Amino acid sequence: MAENCTHDCSSCTSNCASRDKKSFIKPLHKAARVRKVIAVASGKGGVGKSLTSALLAVRSHARGYRTALLDADITGPSSPKLFGVHERACGDENGIYPVYTEKGIQMMSMNLLLETEDSPVVWRGSLIAGAAIQFWTDVMWDDVDIMFIDMPPGTGDVPLSVFQSIPLSGIIIVTTPQDLVEMIVEKAVNMANMMNVPILGLVENMSYLSCPDCGKKIELFGKSKADELAKKFAIPAVSKMPLDPAVAAMADGGKLEQADTDGLKEVFAQIEMAEEVHQYA
Repeated sequence: MAENCTHDCSSCTSNCASRDKKSFIKPLHKAARVRKVIAVASGKGGVGKSLTSALLAVRSHARGYRTALLDADITGPSSPKLFGVHERACGDENGIYPVYTEKGIQMMSMNLLLETEDSPVVWRGSLIAGAAIQFWTDVMWDDVDIMFIDMPPGTGDVPLSVFQSIPLSGIIIVTTPQDLVEMIVEKAVNMANMMNVPILGLVENMSYLSCPDCGKKIELFGKSKADELAKKFAIPAVSKMPLDPAVAAMADGGKLEQADTDGLKEVFAQIEMAEEVHQYA
């Protein structure tokens, strides 16, 4: 037990012997079913977590899994735009209904609840974290095989609340090939280890650009460090995603479900093998 322990695990990340690791798990809505939950996270912003979360959801759905995307980035929600979803979510006395993309991916995001898509969410941390957890407890997710959670950057209130309150099958870490990448990955790895969540894979976003004329891979942001980092931190799978103008155009146009996701096959194989969650109370 840590010195000066207050016995209040809700505000502590120490992995001591006295900690009840399931004590803060929140139940799903009674009408919901979710079998696997995968968090997509990073130690910093701007590395492409939302794009990676969305592309993983696209690949999951294309492979026949009933798929959901929970956008936990409450103050910077972007998932609806990637899929061209502009309708508002609705609910009744039973709970909140997820919104469906064109091809049938279930989704919940703060942007689906705001009066207008450009309305800012100017809330303090506890309210933001509470909203992210309500997307787990209050939404009537319909028989989901794999849910992806698009996490906000860093290791603050929302990531901590998600790790403590939602039973995760594993985490995917997203990074880019730059000099500060090792520190970014190490922060995410350390948080996952502190919370006893399996690390399933590493996605190196913007890893290279393929020359449209000769096909040569151009490393715009430096030599890839993904394999080296995966070995250092014992991460089982690595996927390297290129800078692709076609994917960027699909994302901007709300047509991401048309994107090729073969670049994520190594990491997705680990997701398919991950354990299902069983803690609903």
